[in-house]
Amino acid sequence: MLTPRHGTAAVAALCAALLAPLPARAAAPASPTAHRPVVFVHGYNADPGVWGPLRAHLRAAGYADSELFSFGYDTHRSVNEVLAGRLAAYVGEVRRQTGADRVDVVSHSFGSLVSRWYVKFGGGEGTVDRWVSLAGPNRGTATAWACALWDQACRDMTPGSYVVRNLAAGDETPGAVRYATFWSDCDETVDPDSSVPLDGAANTPVGCLRHNALLGDPATAAGVRAFLTG
Repeated sequence: MLTPRHGTAAVAALCAALLAPLPARAAAPASPTAHRPVVFVHGYNADPGVWGPLRAHLRAAGYADSELFSFGYDTHRSVNEVLAGRLAAYVGEVRRQTGADRVDVVSHSFGSLVSRWYVKFGGGEGTVDRWVSLAGPNRGTATAWACALWDQACRDMTPGSYVVRNLAAGDETPGAVRYATFWSDCDETVDPDSSVPLDGAANTPVGCLRHNALLGDPATAAGVRAFLTG
């Protein structure tokens, strides 16, 4: 039998239990965005700032800043041993942050090799919906011989390199990913110009534009947007 003192103590304990704070609820997963998130991958000796014009074009077309992501990285490292793995981790974080199952990847120049390696060999077939290459040296470029002696990324871009050979082996555009390239016949960096188009991709000539001019060309931006949203 509880004495009055015991009863008072029991009631106090019960009240304390009822008033105790509930455990924090696990954070709800992010809601999917209106568009698939876009991950931009810049080229050699560049940085995420090069994507300003294309980001502005996509924002004007209805994309939110929260749907646009720029991967920044040290462009002097190896495509297959370092950079593709870092891109995979970045895409994983974007998917967690946005709640999206898949992302779209838009790359320029050397970034095309980094992102293609991720898609083909790093698990990107299951996480990338659409992949775009602007002026990518997809089959190598002779201009990379100028720095190949001391720079690993340049060696990766040379025709016949380990990276170029493996990306070209078998299916150049594997999986259910949709691929597109945009190339110029006046590209001073990618030699030959025919290095950019890929078998199985939507390959679009943009006319006579210099290598970096594709980044700010309105017609190219419109083509990229149409491919991503079509």
